[in-house]
Amino acid sequence: MRSIITIGWEKTGLGWFTRKLNFTLSNGRLMANDWEKEAEYLIERELKPEGITDERVVAAMYSVKREKFIPGSLGDKAYGNYPLPIGENQTISQPYIVGLMTQALDVKSSDKVLEIGTGSGYQAAILAELASVVYSIERIEILATRARTNLYSQGYNNVIVVHGDGTEGLPGYAPYDKIIITAAAPDIPESLLSHLKNGGKMVVPAGDRFVQDLLLVEKALNGRIYKSSLCGCRFVPLIGKEGWKD
Repeated sequence: MRSIITIGWEKTGLGWFTRKLNFTLSNGRLMANDWEKEAEYLIERELKPEGITDERVVAAMYSVKREKFIPGSLGDKAYGNYPLPIGENQTISQPYIVGLMTQALDVKSSDKVLEIGTGSGYQAAILAELASVVYSIERIEILATRARTNLYSQGYNNVIVVHGDGTEGLPGYAPYDKIIITAAAPDIPESLLSHLKNGGKMVVPAGDRFVQDLLLVEKALNGRIYKSSLCGCRFVPLIGKEGWKD
C-alpha cells in the first residue's frame, strides 16, 4: 500500500519553517528514492551554501545513509539539519556540524583516525568513507553495541568500535593522523593530544557544559600546538577521567 505524505523543514533568516516535499510511503516506510531526494536537498541547499564544499566530504555525506543511524521512529527527520536523540541522553550531531568537523580534519585515504564518542556510528561512517581505518571509543556500552551493528550492516568494516573511556584514548594504536572528539570537553584532553601525530589535526568542542568553541587543533611537525576556532557550538558533555565528571 502506498500513500503520499508531506514532511520536512526549511531554514530561513527567521528560523525553521515547514518545507513541503512529497514522499511515497510503502508499508509505512519512506522509499529509497525519497531518502535520496532528502539527502540531495540537505547537501545542495543547506550544507554547500554554508561552506561544506570539500568534494570528498560531500561525496561521503551522499554515500552514508543517515536514516540507518537513527531510531526508526525518527526516520522522517533523517535529513533535517539538526541533531536528533539516539537514546541514553545522547544525540546524533547536526549534519552541518558533522560536515564542518570532517572538512576541518582534511582526512586522507591513508589516515588512521581516532574518534571519541561513537554515538550511533554516523560520524564514524563518514570518516570510514575517507580514511584507511577508524578507531572509535564509546563509553556507553549499549550505544557501542548498536553502533557496531549499524556500521557493519552498512559494510563499514574499517571501523573498530571500542567500549571505554574515550578521554584516555587508545594508546596501543597511537599515534593517529587525525582525532575527532564529538562531546564537549572542559579543555583539550592531554592524553589525546599526546596521541596525535606530529603534523596531525584534532577537532574538539571545548568550553563549559552548556556552550563551547569548536576548535581545530593542529600539531606542527616540530610538535608545536596551534589552535583556531571554527564556530560556537553546543555538545553533550565528554565524561571521563580527562573530561567532565558524571
